Amino acid sequence: MAQITLMDGGLGQELVRRSTDAPTPLWSTQVMVDHPGMVADIHRDFVAAGARLHVTNTYALHRDRLAGTPLEDRFSDLHRIALDETINACAGHGRIAGSIGPLIASYRPDIHPDQATAVPLYAEVAQLLAPHVDLLIGETIASITHAKAVLEGARSTAKPVWLAMTVDDQDGTRLRSGEPLADVIAIADGASALLANCAAPEAMAAAMDVLATSDKPFGAYANGFTQITKDFLKDKPTVASLRSRDIDPKTYTQFALGWADQGATILGGCCEIGPAHIAHLATALGKAGHTIV
Repeated sequence: MAQITLMDGGLGQELVRRSTDAPTPLWSTQVMVDHPGMVADIHRDFVAAGARLHVTNTYALHRDRLAGTPLEDRFSDLHRIALDETINACAGHGRIAGSIGPLIASYRPDIHPDQATAVPLYAEVAQLLAPHVDLLIGETIASITHAKAVLEGARSTAKPVWLAMTVDDQDGTRLRSGEPLADVIAIADGASALLANCAAPEAMAAAMDVLATSDKPFGAYANGFTQITKDFLKDKPTVASLRSRDIDPKTYTQFALGWADQGATILGGCCEIGPAHIAHLATALGKAGHTIV
């Protein structure tokens, strides 16, 4: 049996759910500011669930996301707050991954900046995170252009870089841009691991078949949305445009064990996958003879 890196679940959606505040375009960043300590509380719940890779609440911390808001001048400060909450909750309980989400918006390869613009912006975030984390993870990568830019930016530090690609919900062999997922492998020499994330669990088996052709560790962490709606793809969306589906911990675990059978050694959850899902998965992995690392 395999050694499995067990990630946590979807921090942002869990923050929105627990806060009961009306969602804003600032999403998990606004909740973190309005409810000090809540990020750390969720991290502790994922630690208790068995997660051993903890992802920082920095996914949406980009200058373009903060522009024109009351938080516009707090770019560095917000990264420090997110890092402190993760470190306070998770130190001694595994590794910490610094999350680097997409510039401008999620699932929007059509508006992702060009390389010359994007690389220094990703590098700025990576350099803020790197001194305090074990690795960097570019999340919800929707195109080859996006993958190249975040990899180059993150490699301005000495930390390992993981790439997590969001694939089409109906065809896990393709990125949200429509480009083949396999094309990422050709440009990913500097990455330490390749993953598929923030897509339907049903799409991940096909993605695992593709990523298994690389020579890198690979894995998956799916979301629990019914679909990515057209309203969410508009400018300055809120997560109120997204609807969760009824995916219980047992069902999600069955999907994840299937990915492990395909050779995936990095497993976790994305949006709408909470501590109960990770706890159920941790137990099932142990029963199947896997070791969580």
